[in-house]
Amino acid sequence: MKTLPVHLDLFALIILLGVAQGLFLGIFFLTGSRARNLTNRCIGWFMLGLSAIIAEIFLCYTNYMFQVLWLVDFSEPINFTLGPVFYFFVFARLHKRLPAHWRWHLVPALIWLINSFTWIYQSAEFKYNSYISAYHPELSYVPKVNYIEEDFTGLRGIVSELTMLSCLIYAVLAFIAVRKAFRQQNSSFWGNAKPGLRQVRNLVLLNLAFPIFGSAVKTQFYEDLGDYILACYITLIIYTMSFLVMRGSDFFAEEPAPEPETDLPSPRKKYEKSSLSEEVEEAVLQKLTRLMEDEKPYLESDLSLPKLAQRLKTTPHHLSQLLNDRLEQSFFDLLATYRIREAQQLLQDPATFNLKIDEIAERVGYNSTSAFHTAFKRLTNQTPAQFRATATSSRSA
Repeated sequence: MKTLPVHLDLFALIILLGVAQGLFLGIFFLTGSRARNLTNRCIGWFMLGLSAIIAEIFLCYTNYMFQVLWLVDFSEPINFTLGPVFYFFVFARLHKRLPAHWRWHLVPALIWLINSFTWIYQSAEFKYNSYISAYHPELSYVPKVNYIEEDFTGLRGIVSELTMLSCLIYAVLAFIAVRKAFRQQNSSFWGNAKPGLRQVRNLVLLNLAFPIFGSAVKTQFYEDLGDYILACYITLIIYTMSFLVMRGSDFFAEEPAPEPETDLPSPRKKYEKSSLSEEVEEAVLQKLTRLMEDEKPYLESDLSLPKLAQRLKTTPHHLSQLLNDRLEQSFFDLLATYRIREAQQLLQDPATFNLKIDEIAERVGYNSTSAFHTAFKRLTNQTPAQFRATATSSRSA
C-alpha cells in the first residue's frame, strides 16, 4: 500500500484548532453542575460531534490517515445525530425541555450506527481503498482481501447528500422555533429581543448556512476533497459558540467597588450616599417588576446580577442597592421568590401534573434539584412533593 508524506498548511492548523476548542467546549458543558442543565448537555454533545467530524477531516487532509487506517470513517456513524442534537439544543433553550417524541428524531442515526459496523470492522486493505477513493483517487487500489459485505441500507454512496439534507431539515426546524419565539415576544426577528434569544438566533442562522454552503462546496469537488473547507466553517461555528460563552460569563463582568464596613448594617445606612434618587429608584423598580412578570428572565438558569442589570439599563451595583434598600432582598432571594412562585403554578396545574420534580426545577431555572428543594422548603415550609399532594387533595375535594 503506497502512502504519502504528511501535509500541513494553514487550513490544517485552523481545523486542528477547531478540534481542540470543540473538545474543550464539549467537556466544559458536560461536566460539573453545568451538566445538570438540559441545554448544556445538548450543546455539549453537539460540540463533541463536530470535533469528531473535523478531526477525521484533519487526519484525511494532512495524510495522517495513512498512519492510522483503523480510524478511516470513524466519525461517519454520527452523521445523522448533528442535525437533531442542534435542534434539541435550540428547543431546550427556548422551552426548557426536549420536543415531544424526541426519540423518533434519532431513529435514522440509530439505523446508520448499526449499518456502520459493516464497514468499521473491515480489513486494512478495505479501509485503505476507502480512504484513497475519497482523498487520493490518483493512487491505485490494493487487491480486495476478505471483504465483509457492507452497507445493508445501500445508501452509503449518497451519505454526504443525505447528511446535508438532514442538517438542512433540522436547521429549518430550529429556525421556525426561534422565529415563533420572537413572534410570541412581539419582537422583530431582526430587531432587539432578550440577549439569550438573539444569541440563539445568530447560532441558528450560522448553522442554517452550513448545509447550503456544504452543498455548494460538494458540487465543486470530487468525492471529499473539499471537506477541509467545510471543516474550517465548522471551526467558525465552534469559535462563535466560544465567544458567546465568554461574553455571557460573569467572570468577565466588572466587579463593583467594595463598600466600606460600618457598624450599622442596615440597608439604608449602607447606601446613604447613593447616587439614586427616590424617583430613579421607583422607575427602576417598576421596570424590574414589568420585566420579571412579562419576560420571566428568572427562568434562565444562567441569569446573573450583571445580566439582569444590563436588561434594566443600570449597573449591578445600583441594582444590588435597589434590592437591598427597597425590597430588603438579595439578588438570589429575588430569583428564588419568582422561581418558587412559578414552580407552585406548575405543581398545581393539571396540564403539568405528569412532570417530575426535577423537571419542574429545571423549568423554573434551577440547575440543581437539591437547591430547588431547599429554596422551596424555605419559602413555603413544604417540600415540592408535599405542596403538589396538598394541591391535588384540594382540587379533588
